[in-house]
Amino acid sequence: MARRFRGRHAAIGAAVAVLVAGGVLIVRETTSSEPGIQAAPQGDHPRCARIAARYPSVLAGQRQEPGKGPGVAVWGDEAVVLRCGLRAPDPTPEPCVNVDGVDWVVEEARSQGGKKFVITYGRHPAVEVAISDRLTGIDEVLVELSHSVKPIRQQEECIN
Repeated sequence: MARRFRGRHAAIGAAVAVLVAGGVLIVRETTSSEPGIQAAPQGDHPRCARIAARYPSVLAGQRQEPGKGPGVAVWGDEAVVLRCGLRAPDPTPEPCVNVDGVDWVVEEARSQGGKKFVITYGRHPAVEVAISDRLTGIDEVLVELSHSVKPIRQQEECIN
């Protein structure tokens, strides 16, 4: 009789373990867009959805990867990573460039480890772009993405 009881406990324990493992996988798949890439806090903002329809399918020779999560777009094995839905930066001494009517702050302190980070200035929500140093067409990337980002109305301008 004790054996049958132990066998049931083992079967129940195994079933619970399978359910828990399955639950963890489901949660992981539905809440993260990609290991190491997190959606911005307001990635599901309607303005982010509106500009996502304008993203180029090819950017600096890199194809857009499908289905990366709300507010996230990736081209060419993370050669370019865009995240819409961030808090707009406060006034900063960091360099700011205007590309086709869109102000981009170059986040020099973060631009290390093979990536250059830029974020829109004066647009709510803000759009951040991480561009790999292995790309030679950084200007091309900003020109293309400025056209996509323009529908988010600019409320403030850079002054430098």
